[in-house]
Amino acid sequence: MPEGHSFQRRLNLFDSTAIVVGSMIGSGIFIVSADIARMVGSPGWLMMVWIITGFMTVFAALSYGELAGMFPKAGGQYVYLKEAYNPLTGFLYGWTLFLVIQTGTIAAVGMAFAKFSGVLVPAISENIVWLRTGFFTFGPVQLVAIGSIAFLTWLNTRGIQEGKKVQNAFTSGKFVLLILFIIIGLGFASNHEAISANKAIFWSPQQEGPDGQNIPLSGMALIAAIGMAMVGSLFSSDAWNNITFTAGEVINPRKNIPLSLFLGTLIVTILYLLANIVYITVLPVQGAPDGIGIAERGMQYAMNDRLGTAAISGVFGNYAVLIMAAFIVISTFGCNNGLILAGARVYYAMAVDGIFFKKAGLLNNKGVPATGLILQGFWAGMLCLSGTYGQLLDYVVFAVLIFYALTIFGLFLLRKNHPETDRPYKAFGYPVIPLIYILLALIVMFILLNYKPGYTWPGLMIVILGIPVYFLWRKK
Repeated sequence: MPEGHSFQRRLNLFDSTAIVVGSMIGSGIFIVSADIARMVGSPGWLMMVWIITGFMTVFAALSYGELAGMFPKAGGQYVYLKEAYNPLTGFLYGWTLFLVIQTGTIAAVGMAFAKFSGVLVPAISENIVWLRTGFFTFGPVQLVAIGSIAFLTWLNTRGIQEGKKVQNAFTSGKFVLLILFIIIGLGFASNHEAISANKAIFWSPQQEGPDGQNIPLSGMALIAAIGMAMVGSLFSSDAWNNITFTAGEVINPRKNIPLSLFLGTLIVTILYLLANIVYITVLPVQGAPDGIGIAERGMQYAMNDRLGTAAISGVFGNYAVLIMAAFIVISTFGCNNGLILAGARVYYAMAVDGIFFKKAGLLNNKGVPATGLILQGFWAGMLCLSGTYGQLLDYVVFAVLIFYALTIFGLFLLRKNHPETDRPYKAFGYPVIPLIYILLALIVMFILLNYKPGYTWPGLMIVILGIPVYFLWRKK
């Protein structure tokens, strides 16, 4: 290939870490703890949900470091699964990634960007609908969401240099803003009444029963509640693996990808834990859905689950709504840039292997897979219009865990079947840490299968549907 039509190694360690951090931090950390609080009903167990999620994320990143060193190729996790198992397993991951995981996340983040933009610009209102027909809804929110996705898709067709500049700027911005949020929350917004109320129930998990009375949780009921609560925290901590997709553009990928995976996931885990400490020092965990004030509603029933806004409202008053909206607009825009930049590299690797649209395997004169970017942007836009992106993301949490567990188990297979392959970095704590991750993932999947089948079977069906598609594609 001529120089202009090959991947260009322009991503250094800082750039790679910015992709990890920027792709992970969206709007979830400011919202999902409300649902977790409803699930477990106590500060100690809310923090435990985030701690377990953090350990799982960092453990997985440490395990992926070895795979990244072995296969420093565009496509990342798709390549690892193909090499550890077979091309079908790799395809099923790429199929699910394109159909739901990556595009569904892009759509959800784009819609969050638009909805919070509506707080700043009232003309972008969810209540305004220009067209509603069948499965499609179109109004200013959808227009802004699709417009932001289209703009970032176009920007990333102009080369990795342009994409990384935006990523670095927005990741740095959201990092500084999140640090300020934590400092303001811990230093100026703490509430002694909330601290006392939370201290009294710190390790007393409970859920609201059908009659409105709180029911204590223990034993299997508590384990099940933790597993179901982790759906939100795991999704908020996801997309850390996106840097592996861009391995063809990382400088010294055998060193920088493992390092960026560890540094990025560790930074985000610490920030998430500190943000939750802010919540439990400012707001009582337990509340009432019909509570009049912020304190009465508590974390469990914060207005529209917007905990970030509730946490700083005591300092900024009514301006808290606008401040947090601006913060989340910045955060989601930067998050989507990382997701859009990285995702197309998987479709490129699949197309090169002959199991995706042929043109997605071509690079434009800027050295990026423009067709893959456009296909991804188009499908994400359709999901924005359909309004099903939220359901789809719920469906694939189970599937995502399957692929993470399979990929990490692939470490064991590759060490057995390909001991001669160069491993510039070996998974930290092998075999204990990879086994702990697999065990925790299996426990969460078992809980979801038993207690939230609506989250599991649709995701499995999406994966299974890829099997006949794979054979049809190979036959063609």
